Amino acid sequence: MSTMRLLSTNLICRRGLKVRGSIIASLGWEKSAVHCTTTTASTVSTRAMATEPQKCLTMDDLNPNIKVMEYAVRGPLVTRAGDIEKELQKGVKKPFNEVIKANIGDCHAMGQVPITFIREILALVTLPKLLDDPRFNEDCKKRARIILEGCRGGSVGSYTDSPGIEIIRKHVAEYITKRDGGIPCDFQNVIISAGASDAIKNILKLLICDKNGKKPGVMIPIPQYPLYSASLAEFNMEQVGYYLDESRGWGLDSAELQRSYDESKKTCNTRALVVINPGNPTGQVLSKENIQEIIKFAHKNKLFILADEVYQDNVYAQGSKFHSFKKVLIEMGEPYSKMELASFMSCSKGYMGECGLRGGYAEVINMCPQVKAMYMKAISAMLCPTVLGQATLDCVVNPPQKGEPSYETFMKEKAAVLDSLKVRAKMVEDTFNSMEGFSCNPVQGAMYAFPQFKLPPKAIEAAKKANQAPDVFFAFNLLESTGICIVPGSGFGQQPGTYHFRTTILPQPEKLKEMLQKFGDFHKSFLQKYK
Repeated sequence: MSTMRLLSTNLICRRGLKVRGSIIASLGWEKSAVHCTTTTASTVSTRAMATEPQKCLTMDDLNPNIKVMEYAVRGPLVTRAGDIEKELQKGVKKPFNEVIKANIGDCHAMGQVPITFIREILALVTLPKLLDDPRFNEDCKKRARIILEGCRGGSVGSYTDSPGIEIIRKHVAEYITKRDGGIPCDFQNVIISAGASDAIKNILKLLICDKNGKKPGVMIPIPQYPLYSASLAEFNMEQVGYYLDESRGWGLDSAELQRSYDESKKTCNTRALVVINPGNPTGQVLSKENIQEIIKFAHKNKLFILADEVYQDNVYAQGSKFHSFKKVLIEMGEPYSKMELASFMSCSKGYMGECGLRGGYAEVINMCPQVKAMYMKAISAMLCPTVLGQATLDCVVNPPQKGEPSYETFMKEKAAVLDSLKVRAKMVEDTFNSMEGFSCNPVQGAMYAFPQFKLPPKAIEAAKKANQAPDVFFAFNLLESTGICIVPGSGFGQQPGTYHFRTTILPQPEKLKEMLQKFGDFHKSFLQKYK
């Protein structure tokens, strides 16, 4: 192996997932690479190479699907942000004193206070002797005992059934039934998972089957949450993008869906449709009528629907309301009510924000019984979802009721989180819309804004010279100047010729004001520099 090839391999192994040179450059790998440990030809002697044992796994025989997958939310900008944090800890002088990670929806990392009810039950199931402690409310103790009774040996340290603890699945089914106005949910259709991401990937795996020499395709929105593009790349499936209409508040148009589907037939066998509602990264909330259009389109083209509904508690805009795909589909009657649908929920979002505990579920309806048996077999290979994640999910779907001792505090804390997010959503929208060259649609729901911004020709030329996409160039400059870490729109997909980025609305109000002020000051200086 030549020295240059060895250096290239070292850099890629240390720095990322994508290995196609032009894409590495556009995402900013080369810029971040200057912070790597430098290896020169003089330090790689023939003698050292001769004594080093040959690796069994190299970049030449690594799974090619892993090479091409990327996950923009944790890409090179985040790597550089982590490096900057370490530099600040060592006393390196910067024009800022902290890194603000607005790149990911990690609620508690951004200062959100955990919900007392959830944490008390987690404490009780983790250390059962606390069940005798008078400081804990009786409704929390009652729920903790029920969870522990569902655990083998009465311990959350034991394995559970692969689809989850039965009593918690039943509580999820009751929650869905209540949410959907009485439309029944069979608990056997509920599969608990380690966050919604695992549940989504488990469904996607079922679709991996080439037909007539064509790979399976999955329709995903553009912009999209990078979990989908990364998973499809990992599974060697075709990404079939359909554009959301930014001019209509990121609306979803059935004609655009049909255009995308028809074009995909040339290259793949499109089998499923992903819809994210409320939207990530775009923050839109679909109307009931729009959902009906989507369902009719999926029925017409025989598509399995994956409804990503993890932000169903996060709806802020006046006139917006969450409608579950399951409820709309059932209310439409046959033939639509017989369609295959998997819908997903998570403990990581909403008012809970328990990202690290990894709790979520899928409700899968109208699946072929034989296929469902294979699905259950596949998830059994992973043994079971984390039990503390299951306990967290139980708190979400079985919250305190009026008259119970935890109710008042729970409702107060829940409202405080959601009311504050509503204020921050408006603050972000208004601030970006006040900046030169920016336009930001209303953040109707979820936890993000996805503004569009214009770049001067000189900035675009500078990005080309840096071998970076223009939005990546802008984001790296923002990070190095202010410590604010965002995700470039190219990581989510965007209409050609447009530039966006995703930022969370999660920093606490005072921190968010500070962040937006820094952002505005940077943008003015950036425009001045490249005018």
